[in-house]
Formats: sequence, structure tokens, C-alpha cells
Amino acid sequence: MRVEIWSDIACPWCYIGKARFEKGLAAFAHRDDVEVVHRSFELDPNSPKGDRAPVLDMLAKKYGRTLDEARAMEAHVASNAHSEGLGYLTDGRDHGNTFDIHRLLHLAKAHDRQSELLDLAYRANFAEERSVFDAETLVALGVEAGLDETEVRAVLADPSAYAEAVREDEREAAELGANGVPFFVLDRRYGISGGQPAEVFTQALEQAWQGRVLQPVGEDAAVCGPDGACEVPQA
Repeated sequence: MRVEIWSDIACPWCYIGKARFEKGLAAFAHRDDVEVVHRSFELDPNSPKGDRAPVLDMLAKKYGRTLDEARAMEAHVASNAHSEGLGYLTDGRDHGNTFDIHRLLHLAKAHDRQSELLDLAYRANFAEERSVFDAETLVALGVEAGLDETEVRAVLADPSAYAEAVREDEREAAELGANGVPFFVLDRRYGISGGQPAEVFTQALEQAWQGRVLQPVGEDAAVCGPDGACEVPQA
């Protein structure tokens, strides 16, 4: 069975949702027969490359909140991350265009190192003081994931490298009706939106294994939308 996961490195609920999915997968009896493929989805594809802004400033502007209110929003997301055993910095992070990261993730996929790079990029972005919008940071992450440094640098230097692969992922997401991430598709029959609890993923895997048709699963869960906005459930 194949599970495809559309996500963006800038999306905190993708970071949290990946951890929850993996817990749900671990509880699935046929987990060894599941192939997981990560696909690209840019929350803010129109963000100029090279432009970076503090996350708190971005949240305050987007939601019309004060910096203290934006900080409280981040604290709530952090509590969800911490409950999954994930690190999460509520201050000091930046926000920018993620297209180069997605291109590198496709390079990593070609070398069977995609999940490793994704985990490193999530951790760098959300839990460490390392900007994933810096080219040298991306090179270092690629090498840490097991990729060749020369090849990583070549991809970053060539804007066309894996660009079509990213766009194809995004077209498929639109065709499947995904208007936010994380978005999970099981064997192209079963769709799950948002960072659902682990047990919902286990249930979905069991139902997809039985060959049921594509249908929504679980209650509404937090997602990040195509305008870059990320829902923050109320406590």
C-alpha cells in the first residue's frame, strides 16, 4: 500500500502530523507493506526567493494580532509539538520561500534519502536555530541526510533542477482537492486532511487495506492553507 503525504516545511501541522502519522503507522499490523512518499506543496509559492521575515512578525501581520498574541499562538502550537516529543522554538524562527527545499527533497527521493532530509529540515526549522532558507544550511542538511555535497550544490545552483517534479506534485494536489496541508492519500482511495491523532491514521490504514473507496476520515484537524495561514485550534 502506498501513502502519499503532501506537506510544506514551513507548516507546523505538517511537522506534527508526520510524527502522529508515524505513530499511527507503527500500530498498523501491515506497516512493513506500506510505502510512504512525501510530495511537495508550497504554502506561499509567490513569496520572493531570498526574502525572509521573523515568524512572529508574519503571524501578527497575517492575523492582525499583536506580537504578544502571535507569541501565544505559537506557544499553543508548541504544546502540540511537545506532546508528540518534538522540539519547537516559539521565537527566533524565520519564514520564506520553500521551493528550493522541495527541489532538494526530490533529489533526496532519487537517492532514497527523502524521509531523512525531511526530518532534518523540520528539526532545523522548528526546533533549532538554523534557517532552512539559507543555501549553506540546505547544503549542510543535505550532506547530513547522506547526499553528495557537490550534487546538492549543483541542484541549488540550477533553478530548473527538479522544478517540474515540484510543480507536478502541486498539480496532483489540486486535482485531488487538497487546499491545505498536511494532506494524506492512501492508495489513491482514502484521503485524510490535517494533523489527525495517531489512532485516526491507524484506523485509516486499516480501512484502506480493506480496499474501501476514497472518503474523508476523522474530524476537522489543523492544516496550513495555500495562503500560508496555519490554523491554530483553541485550547
